[in-house]
Amino acid sequence: MKNTYSNIRKLYAFSFLQMMLFPMAIITLFWKDHIGLSLTQILLLQGILSVVMVVMEYPSGYVSDRIGYRAALNIAALLGMAGWGLYSVAGSFAHVMAAEILLGISLAFISGSDSALLYETLKQQGTLQEYTRHQGRMSGYAQGGEALGAVFAGLLYAAAPLLPFILQIGVWFLALLLTRSLVEPAREIAVHDGHLVEAFRTARYAFVENRSLRYTILLNSVLGIASFYPVWLIQPYMQQAGVPLTWFGPVWSVANLTVAVFALASHRLSAGLGERQMVMLFVVLVTAGYLGLGMTGGVWGFLFYYLLTSMRGLRGPMMLNITQKECPSANRAGILSLQSLCFRLLFVCTGPLVGMLADRDGVGRAFQILLFVFLIVLPPLAILFYRNLPVELKGLPASPE
Repeated sequence: MKNTYSNIRKLYAFSFLQMMLFPMAIITLFWKDHIGLSLTQILLLQGILSVVMVVMEYPSGYVSDRIGYRAALNIAALLGMAGWGLYSVAGSFAHVMAAEILLGISLAFISGSDSALLYETLKQQGTLQEYTRHQGRMSGYAQGGEALGAVFAGLLYAAAPLLPFILQIGVWFLALLLTRSLVEPAREIAVHDGHLVEAFRTARYAFVENRSLRYTILLNSVLGIASFYPVWLIQPYMQQAGVPLTWFGPVWSVANLTVAVFALASHRLSAGLGERQMVMLFVVLVTAGYLGLGMTGGVWGFLFYYLLTSMRGLRGPMMLNITQKECPSANRAGILSLQSLCFRLLFVCTGPLVGMLADRDGVGRAFQILLFVFLIVLPPLAILFYRNLPVELKGLPASPE
């Protein structure tokens, strides 16, 4: 049995590098001002990215379960370097679309593989009770990396629009060196009657046979989309409100630090409140965030965005822990990828419509309409989630420190 104890700190570092995205805080401005895209095209672009991830999400997770999580993360790092390399020479919608496709496939290979590697590492070490804490720390490091990458984004972009993208290539080279040093834990490999048969069997288990897993995936997808729309709308929202360009990097950094802080606190808060109260808190934060963004204006209106980033931080580790407990070991990455696939499908169907709405009526009005949509969808979905949660998961004990 190979020593996997170094995997945990390496996964922390990989999460940090994966999300140290120098272009992220200014990318909507880059698309609008440097490439010449409209908000409709930008959300369409993200829809295309989501289609790629929908197509690749489950196959990549399935392949990861078969060839190993380490190999999947190596592939992701190579594709990340290629995608950001193409961005550095992009000059049209087609170029940006090609770069986003490469990055989308990269994200699909990461999705599920890193969390599954963490879970199987802890399982081999006999410390599964610490999963939520370590997953929270991975999320914290990820958001810390994005915050660091964003803090000087506005200044880098003002100096040279392509500079953030060039730096990003180097970041993914470091990530590749790191993933190559990971150790694959010993685990079950499913014996199956064929790839398609096994794939359908896994999907049937997740969406038909296991009601708890079904509603966990659906609620997680809707909560995820609630925190995802503002990622692409907050920059034009701030631009319309007259927020200075030099603020964009720090504002983005604070947003990601908020995610990091609440991700680190997630396991303690969920242990103290329980799943029912945590989900109620998620609904309240989504409602208050969209209400503030939709009804207020001015330079400081973006502060309500931090309520949504707080929800994002709290949600991730808790919901992933519940999903992981319901996953068979042999198909863990595949089921986690199915969860991401649901999120991406939801965005494919709605993202371009939200972009058209923002172009036509303004970003503030788009936030108002989204508020009403989430008020209709989230409460019944939260009720179904809790009613189908296994009894032993309705009061998870605190992870030992």
